[in-house]
Amino acid sequence: MKMQKNELRLIFWELTKRCNLKCVHCRAEAGEVFREELSAGEIVKTIDEVAAFAKPILVLTGGEPLYRSDIFDIARHAASKNLRVALATNGTLITNEIAQKIRETGIARVSISIDGADEIVHDSFRGIEGCFKAALRGAQALHEAGVEFQFNTTVTKRNVAQFERVVERARNEGAKALHVFMLVPVGCGAEIADSDMLSAEEYEKVLHRLYELSRDTGFEVKATCAPHYYRIIRQRARAEGRKITFETDGLSAVTRGCLAGTGVCFISHTGDVQPCGYLPLVAGNILHTPIKEIWESSELFSGLRDFSKLTGKCGACEYVAFCGGCRARAYFATGSPFDEEPYCQYAPARERIAKK
Repeated sequence: MKMQKNELRLIFWELTKRCNLKCVHCRAEAGEVFREELSAGEIVKTIDEVAAFAKPILVLTGGEPLYRSDIFDIARHAASKNLRVALATNGTLITNEIAQKIRETGIARVSISIDGADEIVHDSFRGIEGCFKAALRGAQALHEAGVEFQFNTTVTKRNVAQFERVVERARNEGAKALHVFMLVPVGCGAEIADSDMLSAEEYEKVLHRLYELSRDTGFEVKATCAPHYYRIIRQRARAEGRKITFETDGLSAVTRGCLAGTGVCFISHTGDVQPCGYLPLVAGNILHTPIKEIWESSELFSGLRDFSKLTGKCGACEYVAFCGGCRARAYFATGSPFDEEPYCQYAPARERIAKK
């Protein structure tokens, strides 16, 4: 498959690694300001560079981004450059006053991490007692301030039995959407992979149920870091005798599975540019190289955009352009981001034919 022109659609910017929670799957850390943390001036300079060549959604994340006292100045500047700005938070620090500041700053949407339908499951995953109730209070404050928000849920063995209840919780709390993440075993996630990671078979079942909920509930339920979903919706649509369109399938019809390095990049708190926050390979650093040059010319990103480099089942799969497999999970399994996705049970047609 030939290299394709790749538009920068999303930037996830880790403004800080500091956080007030102790999530079992996360790379963030509690503590004082990291000396390597980028200054507001360095961040603003790169925002200006981004706005000069692309108009991606800018997701301000962490750690807990609200730990930065200059978060609203950064968000305001990005919005002034006509970038759509989102905030990814655990929700526990959002008061009525903070919610008003979020609205006034021009942040278009806030995502709040909710990893269970009740406090027992959520708090055990997030590591701090009372954080479930605090997150819901934050969501309510956003709702009262007129700020759009969504819930983000990482599905693991701990909460998979509550999956449908989490969907209902999101809708009942006034969320605009639920974005579903499948655990990626990097950082602390690697330490819980054996105990918490769904098997390929369980993964497949959850994504099929996700498809059914997206069709039946009228509520936006979107798969993120779950590239197999974009194969599944095409398989299901074909079985139903219908075509996939934006009107019937929303954003799932116009995007693909793994966007690492093809439509998405991640900027760390030190300025390292990675394909995504879960794939710890560095394409460059914004303190030394302009973001446009990194995005357009880095060897790492160029390789990820060339699907012919993928090996194993992913390289043979007829759905490679829609799914692509999770490059971070491949890296976790073998040390190469180009190997096959290890948590996929699908057998590509070429493999099935070869075995006959």
